Amino acid sequence: MCDVPSPAPRTYSKLAGRLCVLAAALMWSSSGLFAKQALFENWPKEIRGTLFAFWRAVFAALVLLPWIRRPQWNGYLVPMTACFTLMNVTYLTAMTQTTAANAIWLQAVYPWWVFLFSVFVFRQPLVCRDLIPLVFGMLGVGLILSFELGQGQAPMGVACGVAAGLSYAGVVVLMWRLNACDPAWLVALNHAVAAGVLLPWVVHLGYWPSARQLAVLVCFGVFQMAIPYLFMLRGLRAISSQEAAAIGLAEPMLLPLWVFLVGLESPAWWTVAGASLILIGLVLRYVVFELLLRRA
Repeated sequence: MCDVPSPAPRTYSKLAGRLCVLAAALMWSSSGLFAKQALFENWPKEIRGTLFAFWRAVFAALVLLPWIRRPQWNGYLVPMTACFTLMNVTYLTAMTQTTAANAIWLQAVYPWWVFLFSVFVFRQPLVCRDLIPLVFGMLGVGLILSFELGQGQAPMGVACGVAAGLSYAGVVVLMWRLNACDPAWLVALNHAVAAGVLLPWVVHLGYWPSARQLAVLVCFGVFQMAIPYLFMLRGLRAISSQEAAAIGLAEPMLLPLWVFLVGLESPAWWTVAGASLILIGLVLRYVVFELLLRRA
């Protein structure tokens, strides 16, 4: 059984941990490039998110199986896999029933959930300067949502986006608690449980991918899920879940950009303004404050 330390182990430097989380956010931000492809328009919109969630989880679990070295039991695995399964389904349902920008910004409230869970439930120490990107992030997210939610978006998509943010916060905090466990084991277990829960429903629906769709789904599972979660777990060995959540705000800032660059969707002005606020908060925390601390 893996130990669950209170503070994060100092196995990696803080810089390495931050870069790992940033790499994870960059790879996660590619989700819209997969979920918004016209290749999947033959799948009904109301079930497309569930189908995406299943196949993405299947291929992420399969690619990680050979890398598992120390499968271990811990009580935190149960709520972690439950949160992950809920996040997997609700996020992709939001992505398919509303715009990619709306889905990611609804999920992007998760840093405040992480903050509340970490400080008041798991008693992580509060570092005041880490509140800077959280405050700017919530201002940016709030600005975007105030306009996005007034554009007649599907209520189910909005509800799923909010649920995705809450459940993802649970995933981040619980992975921090389990950071002494084998990373490949944790990530593979999350995806295997999610795939197992969804399998009966997918069989009932009876929609199966073509060869071209299958190739894209393999990339979806490996590049957009399996590898970035390994980066996130490595980062959580060096930094707190609060800091990881703040750095993870790079994902919602970049996702609408990639979707725009490939011509799938165009971001509104409020998306650009909100993303700018998030960027300001990250620069203040990780550039300005780091330089001031080194000079002190």
